[in-house]
Amino acid sequence: MTLPFRKDLDKYKDLDEDEILGKLSEEELKQLETVLDDLDPENALLPAGFRQKDQTAKKASGPFDRERLLAYLEKQALEYKDREDYVPFTREKKGKIFIPKQKPVQSFTEEKFSLDPELEEALTSATDTELGDLAAILGMSNLITNNQFCDVVGSSNGIDKDSFSIKGEKMLPVFDEPPNPTNVEETLQRIKDNDSRLVEVNLNNIKNIPIPTLKEFAKALETNTHVKNFSLAATRSNDPVAVALADMLRVNTKLKSLNIESNFITGVGILALVDALKDNETLTEIKIDNQLGTAAEVEIAKMLEENNKILKFGYHFTQQGPRARAAAAITKNNDLVRKRRVEGDN
Repeated sequence: MTLPFRKDLDKYKDLDEDEILGKLSEEELKQLETVLDDLDPENALLPAGFRQKDQTAKKASGPFDRERLLAYLEKQALEYKDREDYVPFTREKKGKIFIPKQKPVQSFTEEKFSLDPELEEALTSATDTELGDLAAILGMSNLITNNQFCDVVGSSNGIDKDSFSIKGEKMLPVFDEPPNPTNVEETLQRIKDNDSRLVEVNLNNIKNIPIPTLKEFAKALETNTHVKNFSLAATRSNDPVAVALADMLRVNTKLKSLNIESNFITGVGILALVDALKDNETLTEIKIDNQLGTAAEVEIAKMLEENNKILKFGYHFTQQGPRARAAAAITKNNDLVRKRRVEGDN
Protein backbone atom coordinates (compact mmCIF):
# COMPACT_ATOMS: atom_id res chain seq x y z
CA MET A 1 0.00 0.00 0.00
CA THR A 2 1.40 3.38 -1.05
CA LEU A 3 0.64 6.39 1.07
CA PRO A 4 -1.05 9.29 -0.79
CA PHE A 5 1.62 11.88 -0.05
CA ARG A 6 4.33 9.61 -1.50
CA LYS A 7 2.77 9.56 -4.95
CA ASP A 8 3.99 13.10 -5.63
CA LEU A 9 7.52 12.17 -4.53
CA ASP A 10 8.02 9.32 -6.97
CA LYS A 11 8.85 11.69 -9.81
CA TYR A 12 11.93 12.94 -7.91
CA LYS A 13 13.54 9.50 -7.45
CA ASP A 14 15.59 9.51 -10.68
CA LEU A 15 16.77 13.13 -10.56
CA ASP A 16 20.50 13.78 -10.91
CA GLU A 17 21.38 16.50 -8.37
CA ASP A 18 24.90 17.00 -9.75
CA GLU A 19 23.54 17.65 -13.25
CA ILE A 20 21.08 20.23 -11.95
CA LEU A 21 23.75 22.01 -9.90
CA GLY A 22 26.07 22.06 -12.90
CA LYS A 23 23.54 24.00 -14.96
CA LEU A 24 23.06 26.74 -12.32
CA SER A 25 24.79 30.07 -12.73
CA GLU A 26 26.90 31.73 -10.04
CA GLU A 27 24.04 33.99 -8.96
CA GLU A 28 21.64 31.07 -8.77
CA LEU A 29 24.13 29.13 -6.63
CA LYS A 30 24.42 32.07 -4.22
CA GLN A 31 20.63 32.31 -4.09
CA LEU A 32 20.42 28.57 -3.38
CA GLU A 33 22.98 28.92 -0.61
CA THR A 34 20.91 31.70 0.96
CA VAL A 35 17.77 29.59 0.82
CA LEU A 36 19.56 26.62 2.41
CA ASP A 37 20.88 28.84 5.19
CA ASP A 38 17.36 30.01 5.92
CA LEU A 39 16.07 26.43 5.95
CA ASP A 40 18.85 25.07 8.21
CA PRO A 41 20.90 27.88 9.82
CA GLU A 42 22.61 25.44 12.23
CA ASN A 43 23.75 22.67 9.93
CA ALA A 44 25.20 20.06 12.27
CA LEU A 45 26.95 18.32 9.36
CA LEU A 46 29.19 21.33 8.74
CA PRO A 47 32.16 22.26 10.96
CA ALA A 48 31.54 25.21 13.25
CA GLY A 49 33.88 27.44 11.22
CA PHE A 50 31.85 26.94 8.02
CA ARG A 51 28.36 27.51 9.42
CA GLN A 52 28.69 31.31 9.23
CA LYS A 53 28.59 32.39 5.60
CA ASP A 54 31.16 34.83 4.25
CA GLN A 55 29.67 38.33 4.04
CA THR A 56 32.84 40.25 3.07
CA ALA A 57 32.46 41.20 -0.58
CA LYS A 58 35.14 43.89 -0.48
CA LYS A 59 38.37 42.99 -2.20
CA ALA A 60 41.70 43.37 -0.44
CA SER A 61 43.29 46.77 -1.06
CA GLY A 62 46.81 45.57 -0.32
CA PRO A 63 48.96 43.18 1.71
CA PHE A 64 48.04 42.82 5.39
CA ASP A 65 50.52 44.51 7.78
CA ARG A 66 49.88 43.56 11.40
CA GLU A 67 52.33 46.04 12.96
CA ARG A 68 50.92 48.90 10.91
CA LEU A 69 47.38 47.98 12.00
CA LEU A 70 48.36 47.87 15.70
CA ALA A 71 50.09 51.25 15.40
CA TYR A 72 47.01 52.70 13.76
CA LEU A 73 44.70 51.37 16.46
CA GLU A 74 46.97 52.70 19.21
CA LYS A 75 47.13 56.16 17.58
CA GLN A 76 43.35 56.23 17.16
CA ALA A 77 42.86 55.28 20.82
CA LEU A 78 45.18 58.05 22.01
CA GLU A 79 43.50 60.68 19.86
CA TYR A 80 40.00 59.72 21.01
CA LYS A 81 38.66 62.21 23.52
CA ASP A 82 37.16 60.96 26.74
CA ARG A 83 33.42 61.45 27.02
CA GLU A 84 32.45 63.80 29.80
CA ASP A 85 30.03 62.58 32.41
CA TYR A 86 26.66 64.23 32.26
CA VAL A 87 26.28 63.86 36.04
CA PRO A 88 29.35 64.64 38.14
CA PHE A 89 30.48 61.96 40.58
CA THR A 90 29.65 62.52 44.23
CA ARG A 91 29.93 60.35 47.32
CA GLU A 92 26.26 60.74 48.05
CA LYS A 93 24.56 57.50 49.05
CA LYS A 94 21.25 56.90 47.35
CA GLY A 95 18.47 54.74 48.59
CA LYS A 96 17.59 53.60 52.05
CA ILE A 97 20.34 52.65 54.46
CA PHE A 98 20.00 49.08 55.72
CA ILE A 99 19.48 48.95 59.45
CA PRO A 100 19.34 45.44 60.90
CA LYS A 101 16.45 44.67 63.15
CA GLN A 102 17.21 44.41 66.83
CA LYS A 103 16.36 41.04 68.24
CA PRO A 104 14.24 41.24 71.35
CA VAL A 105 16.20 40.50 74.48
CA GLN A 106 14.60 37.87 76.62
CA SER A 107 14.27 38.96 80.17
CA PHE A 108 13.74 36.52 82.97
CA THR A 109 11.89 37.55 86.04
CA GLU A 110 13.11 36.15 89.28
CA GLU A 111 10.55 33.87 90.77
CA LYS A 112 9.91 34.37 94.41
CA PHE A 113 8.97 31.46 96.57
CA SER A 114 8.55 31.09 100.27
CA LEU A 115 9.46 28.21 102.56
CA ASP A 116 7.90 27.07 105.69
CA PRO A 117 9.10 29.20 108.61
CA GLU A 118 10.55 26.16 110.39
CA LEU A 119 12.46 24.95 107.27
CA GLU A 120 13.74 28.45 106.46
CA GLU A 121 14.95 28.84 110.03
CA ALA A 122 16.68 25.42 109.90
CA LEU A 123 18.53 26.28 106.65
CA THR A 124 19.54 29.69 107.93
CA SER A 125 21.00 28.30 111.14
CA ALA A 126 22.64 25.22 109.47
CA THR A 127 26.43 24.97 109.44
CA ASP A 128 28.54 24.29 106.32
CA THR A 129 28.95 20.64 107.31
CA GLU A 130 25.21 20.19 107.60
CA LEU A 131 24.61 21.90 104.22
CA GLY A 132 27.21 19.59 102.64
CA ASP A 133 25.47 16.56 104.11
CA LEU A 134 22.17 17.76 102.69
CA ALA A 135 23.67 18.33 99.20
CA ALA A 136 25.19 14.83 99.21
CA ILE A 137 21.90 13.26 100.23
CA LEU A 138 20.03 15.14 97.45
CA GLY A 139 22.62 14.05 94.82
CA MET A 140 23.96 17.56 94.12
CA SER A 141 27.62 16.50 94.26
CA ASN A 142 28.71 19.44 92.10
CA LEU A 143 27.92 21.79 94.98
CA ILE A 144 30.34 20.13 97.40
CA THR A 145 34.02 19.24 97.35
CA ASN A 146 35.60 15.78 97.39
CA ASN A 147 36.46 16.17 101.08
CA GLN A 148 32.89 17.08 101.95
CA PHE A 149 31.53 14.15 99.94
CA CYS A 150 34.01 11.83 101.62
CA ASP A 151 32.96 13.11 105.05
CA VAL A 152 29.36 12.18 104.24
CA VAL A 153 29.68 8.77 102.54
CA GLY A 154 33.24 7.73 103.26
CA SER A 155 32.80 6.70 106.85
CA SER A 156 30.22 4.01 106.01
CA ASN A 157 31.97 2.72 102.84
CA GLY A 158 35.54 2.71 104.05
CA ILE A 159 36.70 5.57 101.80
CA ASP A 160 39.77 7.45 102.98
CA LYS A 161 39.60 11.24 102.59
CA ASP A 162 43.24 11.51 101.46
CA SER A 163 43.00 8.74 98.80
CA PHE A 164 39.56 9.70 97.48
CA SER A 165 39.68 10.97 93.88
CA ILE A 166 37.68 10.77 90.68
CA LYS A 167 39.29 8.30 88.27
CA GLY A 168 38.96 8.39 84.50
CA GLU A 169 39.31 5.60 82.00
CA LYS A 170 42.70 3.97 82.07
CA MET A 171 44.77 4.63 78.95
CA LEU A 172 46.60 1.63 77.56
CA PRO A 173 50.10 2.46 76.32
CA VAL A 174 50.90 1.71 72.66
CA PHE A 175 54.29 0.11 72.21
CA ASP A 176 56.29 -0.22 69.02
CA GLU A 177 56.28 -3.58 67.32
CA PRO A 178 59.21 -5.75 68.37
CA PRO A 179 61.92 -6.13 65.76
CA ASN A 180 61.82 -9.14 63.48
CA PRO A 181 64.01 -11.80 65.14
CA THR A 182 64.73 -13.68 61.90
CA ASN A 183 68.43 -14.31 61.29
CA VAL A 184 68.85 -13.34 57.64
CA GLU A 185 72.12 -15.14 56.88
CA GLU A 186 71.13 -18.31 58.71
CA THR A 187 67.72 -18.42 57.00
CA LEU A 188 69.29 -17.93 53.57
CA GLN A 189 71.69 -20.80 54.19
CA ARG A 190 68.86 -23.09 55.34
CA ILE A 191 66.95 -22.33 52.13
CA LYS A 192 70.04 -23.16 50.07
CA ASP A 193 70.49 -26.41 52.05
CA ASN A 194 66.81 -27.29 51.41
CA ASP A 195 66.12 -27.71 55.14
CA SER A 196 62.91 -29.75 55.48
CA ARG A 197 62.03 -28.05 58.80
CA LEU A 198 61.90 -24.59 57.19
CA VAL A 199 58.46 -24.16 55.62
CA GLU A 200 57.84 -20.45 56.33
CA VAL A 201 60.22 -17.50 55.86
CA ASN A 202 59.28 -14.11 57.34
CA LEU A 203 61.57 -11.18 56.52
CA ASN A 204 58.95 -8.46 57.13
CA ASN A 205 60.16 -5.02 58.31
CA ILE A 206 63.86 -5.91 58.11
CA LYS A 207 64.99 -2.80 56.26
CA ASN A 208 68.75 -3.35 56.22
CA ILE A 209 68.82 -6.40 53.93
CA PRO A 210 70.95 -5.58 50.86
CA ILE A 211 69.33 -5.94 47.46
CA PRO A 212 71.82 -8.63 46.33
CA THR A 213 70.91 -10.68 49.41
CA LEU A 214 67.17 -10.42 48.60
CA LYS A 215 67.93 -11.60 45.07
CA GLU A 216 69.88 -14.54 46.58
CA PHE A 217 66.74 -15.53 48.49
CA ALA A 218 64.81 -15.63 45.21
CA LYS A 219 67.56 -17.65 43.54
CA ALA A 220 67.72 -20.13 46.42
CA LEU A 221 63.94 -20.66 46.30
CA GLU A 222 64.20 -21.86 42.70
CA THR A 223 65.53 -25.23 43.89
CA ASN A 224 63.98 -25.34 47.38
CA THR A 225 61.20 -27.90 47.81
CA HIS A 226 60.01 -27.22 51.37
CA VAL A 227 59.33 -23.46 51.81
CA LYS A 228 55.62 -22.81 51.28
CA ASN A 229 55.24 -19.24 52.63
CA PHE A 230 57.69 -16.44 51.77
CA SER A 231 57.07 -12.89 53.05
CA LEU A 232 59.28 -9.84 52.57
CA ALA A 233 56.91 -6.92 53.22
CA ALA A 234 58.50 -3.52 54.01
CA THR A 235 62.03 -4.66 53.20
CA ARG A 236 62.74 -1.86 50.66
CA SER A 237 62.68 -4.35 47.81
CA ASN A 238 62.73 -2.88 44.29
CA ASP A 239 62.07 -3.93 40.70
CA PRO A 240 65.24 -6.10 40.33
CA VAL A 241 64.08 -8.12 43.36
CA ALA A 242 60.64 -8.48 41.79
CA VAL A 243 62.19 -9.70 38.52
CA ALA A 244 64.26 -12.26 40.46
CA LEU A 245 61.10 -13.46 42.23
CA ALA A 246 59.38 -13.72 38.85
CA ASP A 247 62.17 -15.97 37.57
CA MET A 248 61.77 -18.06 40.73
CA LEU A 249 58.00 -18.46 40.25
CA ARG A 250 58.54 -19.88 36.76
CA VAL A 251 60.42 -22.91 38.16
CA ASN A 252 59.31 -23.24 41.81
CA THR A 253 56.60 -25.85 42.34
CA LYS A 254 56.19 -25.76 46.15
CA LEU A 255 55.62 -22.12 47.15
CA LYS A 256 52.00 -21.43 48.13
CA SER A 257 52.06 -17.84 49.45
CA LEU A 258 54.10 -14.74 48.52
CA ASN A 259 53.90 -11.31 50.24
CA ILE A 260 55.76 -8.29 48.79
CA GLU A 261 53.57 -5.44 50.12
CA SER A 262 54.86 -1.97 51.12
CA ASN A 263 57.99 -2.00 48.99
CA PHE A 264 59.52 0.16 46.24
CA ILE A 265 58.24 -2.06 43.44
CA THR A 266 56.73 -0.22 40.46
CA GLY A 267 54.50 -1.43 37.67
CA VAL A 268 57.51 -2.86 35.80
CA GLY A 269 58.31 -5.32 38.58
CA ILE A 270 54.67 -6.19 39.19
CA LEU A 271 54.08 -6.90 35.50
CA ALA A 272 57.08 -9.25 35.55
CA LEU A 273 55.50 -11.16 38.44
CA VAL A 274 52.14 -11.20 36.68
CA ASP A 275 53.69 -12.61 33.53
CA ALA A 276 55.40 -15.35 35.57
CA LEU A 277 52.16 -16.29 37.33
CA LYS A 278 50.60 -17.24 34.00
CA ASP A 279 52.79 -20.36 34.03
CA ASN A 280 52.74 -21.03 37.79
CA GLU A 281 50.35 -23.77 38.92
CA THR A 282 51.12 -23.93 42.68
CA LEU A 283 50.91 -20.39 44.12
CA THR A 284 47.50 -19.79 45.74
CA GLU A 285 48.04 -16.45 47.56
CA ILE A 286 49.98 -13.31 46.59
CA LYS A 287 49.96 -9.83 48.15
CA ILE A 288 51.29 -6.90 46.09
CA ASP A 289 49.40 -3.91 47.54
CA ASN A 290 51.06 -0.98 45.71
CA GLN A 291 49.65 1.82 43.50
CA LEU A 292 50.37 0.57 39.97
CA GLY A 293 48.13 2.37 37.47
CA THR A 294 45.47 1.33 35.00
CA ALA A 295 47.68 -0.58 32.55
CA ALA A 296 49.15 -2.81 35.27
CA GLU A 297 45.72 -3.43 36.80
CA VAL A 298 44.35 -4.59 33.44
CA GLU A 299 47.26 -7.04 33.07
CA ILE A 300 46.68 -8.32 36.62
CA ALA A 301 43.01 -8.94 35.90
CA LYS A 302 43.91 -10.75 32.67
CA MET A 303 46.42 -12.96 34.54
CA LEU A 304 43.86 -13.88 37.20
CA GLU A 305 41.39 -14.87 34.50
CA GLU A 306 43.98 -17.21 32.94
CA ASN A 307 45.27 -18.64 36.26
CA ASN A 308 42.90 -21.05 38.02
CA LYS A 309 45.07 -21.67 41.12
CA ILE A 310 45.27 -18.29 42.90
CA LEU A 311 42.63 -18.13 45.65
CA LYS A 312 43.72 -14.95 47.47
CA PHE A 313 45.06 -11.80 45.84
CA GLY A 314 46.05 -8.87 48.06
CA TYR A 315 45.75 -5.69 46.02
CA HIS A 316 43.37 -2.70 46.18
CA PHE A 317 42.27 -1.95 42.63
CA THR A 318 41.68 1.73 41.81
CA GLN A 319 39.77 1.07 38.57
CA GLN A 320 36.28 -0.43 38.57
CA GLY A 321 36.74 -2.59 35.46
CA PRO A 322 39.87 -4.52 36.55
CA ARG A 323 38.46 -4.79 40.09
CA ALA A 324 35.31 -6.52 38.86
CA ARG A 325 37.26 -8.85 36.55
CA ALA A 326 39.69 -9.81 39.33
CA ALA A 327 36.87 -10.46 41.81
CA ALA A 328 35.10 -12.69 39.31
CA ALA A 329 38.32 -14.63 38.61
CA ILE A 330 39.08 -15.19 42.33
CA THR A 331 35.49 -16.32 42.90
CA LYS A 332 35.76 -18.74 39.98
CA ASN A 333 38.99 -20.26 41.36
CA ASN A 334 37.46 -20.74 44.83
CA ASP A 335 34.39 -22.35 43.28
CA LEU A 336 36.62 -24.80 41.41
CA VAL A 337 38.39 -25.78 44.64
CA ARG A 338 35.05 -26.21 46.40
CA LYS A 339 33.75 -28.36 43.52
CA ARG A 340 36.82 -30.62 43.63
CA ARG A 341 36.41 -31.02 47.41
CA VAL A 342 32.75 -32.01 47.04
CA GLU A 343 33.55 -34.49 44.26
CA GLY A 344 36.33 -35.96 46.40
CA ASP A 345 33.98 -36.43 49.36
CA ASN A 346 31.49 -38.22 47.13
